[in-house]
Amino acid sequence: MLNDFMVKEAQLSALPPRRRRQAEKLMELIRRVIEGEKDYYVRKPDDVFQAVAADIVGLDKEHFMILVLNTKNRILSKEVISIGTLNSAIVHPREVFKPAIIKGAASIICVHNHPSGDPTPSPEDIGLTKRLVNAGEILGIRQGCIETIFQGLLSRNS
Repeated sequence: MLNDFMVKEAQLSALPPRRRRQAEKLMELIRRVIEGEKDYYVRKPDDVFQAVAADIVGLDKEHFMILVLNTKNRILSKEVISIGTLNSAIVHPREVFKPAIIKGAASIICVHNHPSGDPTPSPEDIGLTKRLVNAGEILGIRQGCIETIFQGLLSRNS
Protein backbone atom coordinates (compact mmCIF):
# COMPACT_ATOMS: atom_id res chain seq x y z
CA MET A 1 0.00 0.00 0.00
CA LEU A 2 2.86 2.40 0.80
CA ASN A 3 4.22 1.85 -2.70
CA ASP A 4 1.09 3.57 -4.06
CA PHE A 5 2.45 6.79 -2.54
CA MET A 6 6.03 6.47 -3.76
CA VAL A 7 7.27 9.60 -5.46
CA LYS A 8 10.45 9.84 -7.45
CA GLU A 9 13.14 12.32 -6.40
CA ALA A 10 12.88 13.98 -9.82
CA GLN A 11 9.19 14.68 -9.22
CA LEU A 12 9.94 16.35 -5.89
CA SER A 13 12.89 18.35 -7.18
CA ALA A 14 10.65 19.85 -9.87
CA LEU A 15 8.56 21.52 -7.18
CA PRO A 16 9.37 24.95 -5.74
CA PRO A 17 11.27 24.62 -2.42
CA ARG A 18 8.29 25.44 -0.17
CA ARG A 19 5.95 23.04 -2.00
CA ARG A 20 8.66 20.36 -1.94
CA ARG A 21 8.95 20.63 1.87
CA GLN A 22 5.17 20.43 2.18
CA ALA A 23 5.07 17.36 -0.07
CA GLU A 24 7.85 15.69 1.92
CA LYS A 25 6.02 16.35 5.20
CA LEU A 26 2.78 15.01 3.75
CA MET A 27 4.53 11.87 2.49
CA GLU A 28 6.06 11.31 5.94
CA LEU A 29 2.65 11.70 7.57
CA ILE A 30 1.10 9.23 5.12
CA ARG A 31 3.94 6.77 5.78
CA ARG A 32 3.39 7.02 9.54
CA VAL A 33 -0.37 6.52 9.21
CA ILE A 34 0.00 3.50 6.92
CA GLU A 35 2.76 1.86 8.93
CA GLY A 36 1.14 2.64 12.25
CA GLU A 37 2.88 3.79 15.37
CA LYS A 38 6.22 2.16 15.99
CA ASP A 39 8.61 2.36 18.86
CA TYR A 40 11.37 4.76 17.92
CA TYR A 41 14.72 4.60 19.67
CA VAL A 42 17.55 7.12 19.70
CA ARG A 43 20.98 5.57 19.25
CA LYS A 44 22.70 8.12 16.99
CA PRO A 45 22.13 11.64 15.58
CA ASP A 46 20.45 10.20 12.46
CA ASP A 47 17.75 8.74 14.74
CA VAL A 48 17.06 12.22 16.13
CA PHE A 49 16.89 13.58 12.59
CA GLN A 50 14.42 10.88 11.53
CA ALA A 51 12.26 11.58 14.57
CA VAL A 52 11.95 15.34 14.11
CA ALA A 53 12.80 16.20 10.50
CA ALA A 54 9.21 16.21 9.28
CA ASP A 55 8.28 18.54 12.13
CA ILE A 56 11.13 21.04 12.07
CA VAL A 57 13.03 21.19 8.77
CA GLY A 58 12.21 24.10 6.48
CA LEU A 59 10.25 26.16 8.99
CA ASP A 60 10.52 29.94 8.75
CA LYS A 61 10.38 30.51 12.52
CA GLU A 62 12.65 29.10 15.19
CA HIS A 63 11.08 26.07 16.90
CA PHE A 64 12.45 24.54 20.10
CA MET A 65 11.30 21.02 20.86
CA ILE A 66 12.28 18.07 23.00
CA LEU A 67 12.25 14.33 22.62
CA VAL A 68 11.22 12.67 25.88
CA LEU A 69 13.04 9.35 26.36
CA ASN A 70 12.74 6.40 28.72
CA THR A 71 15.69 4.51 30.22
CA LYS A 72 16.17 2.51 26.99
CA ASN A 73 16.18 5.69 24.84
CA ARG A 74 12.74 4.93 23.40
CA ILE A 75 10.96 8.11 22.41
CA LEU A 76 7.95 8.56 24.67
CA SER A 77 6.87 11.82 23.06
CA LYS A 78 7.88 14.82 21.01
CA GLU A 79 6.98 18.15 22.53
CA VAL A 80 7.13 21.60 20.94
CA ILE A 81 8.23 23.89 23.76
CA SER A 82 8.42 27.21 21.96
CA ILE A 83 7.77 28.78 18.57
CA GLY A 84 9.66 32.00 18.18
CA THR A 85 10.58 34.44 15.47
CA LEU A 86 12.99 34.31 12.57
CA ASN A 87 16.04 34.20 14.84
CA SER A 88 14.96 33.51 18.42
CA ALA A 89 12.62 31.53 20.64
CA ILE A 90 11.90 32.10 24.32
CA VAL A 91 12.74 28.95 26.25
CA HIS A 92 12.63 28.47 30.02
CA PRO A 93 13.89 25.35 31.84
CA ARG A 94 10.57 24.91 33.67
CA GLU A 95 8.75 24.57 30.32
CA VAL A 96 11.42 22.26 28.91
CA PHE A 97 11.35 19.81 31.81
CA LYS A 98 7.62 19.88 32.59
CA PRO A 99 6.66 17.24 29.96
CA ALA A 100 9.67 15.13 30.98
CA ILE A 101 8.61 15.15 34.62
CA ILE A 102 4.97 14.39 33.80
CA LYS A 103 5.95 11.45 31.56
CA GLY A 104 8.59 10.08 33.96
CA ALA A 105 11.46 10.58 31.52
CA ALA A 106 14.98 9.33 32.11
CA SER A 107 16.35 11.82 29.61
CA ILE A 108 15.45 14.39 27.00
CA ILE A 109 17.01 15.61 23.80
CA CYS A 110 16.57 19.28 22.97
CA VAL A 111 16.36 20.24 19.32
CA HIS A 112 15.86 23.54 17.55
CA ASN A 113 16.16 24.85 14.05
CA HIS A 114 17.89 27.93 12.71
CA PRO A 115 15.75 29.26 9.86
CA SER A 116 18.79 31.16 8.57
CA GLY A 117 20.41 27.82 7.69
CA ASP A 118 23.53 28.68 9.72
CA PRO A 119 23.89 25.99 12.42
CA THR A 120 26.47 27.97 14.41
CA PRO A 121 25.32 28.20 18.06
CA SER A 122 24.64 31.74 19.20
CA PRO A 123 25.80 32.99 22.62
CA GLU A 124 22.15 32.69 23.70
CA ASP A 125 22.09 29.03 22.56
CA ILE A 126 25.21 28.28 24.60
CA GLY A 127 23.83 30.05 27.69
CA LEU A 128 20.50 28.21 27.45
CA THR A 129 22.27 24.88 27.05
CA LYS A 130 24.22 25.49 30.28
CA ARG A 131 21.01 26.43 32.13
CA LEU A 132 19.24 23.31 30.88
CA VAL A 133 22.15 21.03 31.81
CA ASN A 134 22.18 22.50 35.34
CA ALA A 135 18.40 22.11 35.70
CA GLY A 136 18.55 18.55 34.40
CA GLU A 137 21.24 17.65 36.93
CA ILE A 138 19.07 18.95 39.77
CA LEU A 139 16.04 17.02 38.48
CA GLY A 140 17.96 13.84 37.70
CA ILE A 141 17.02 13.96 34.04
CA ARG A 142 19.86 13.48 31.58
CA GLN A 143 19.78 15.95 28.78
CA GLY A 144 21.37 16.44 25.41
CA CYS A 145 21.16 19.41 23.08
CA ILE A 146 21.37 18.80 19.39
CA GLU A 147 22.47 22.14 18.01
CA THR A 148 20.84 22.22 14.61
CA ILE A 149 22.44 19.17 13.06
CA PHE A 150 19.94 19.24 10.24
CA GLN A 151 21.92 21.20 7.67
CA GLY A 152 24.66 18.57 7.61
CA LEU A 153 22.25 15.67 7.79
CA LEU A 154 20.08 17.07 5.03
CA SER A 155 22.98 17.33 2.64
CA ARG A 156 24.18 13.86 3.61
CA ASN A 157 20.70 12.29 3.28
CA SER A 158 19.72 14.08 0.06
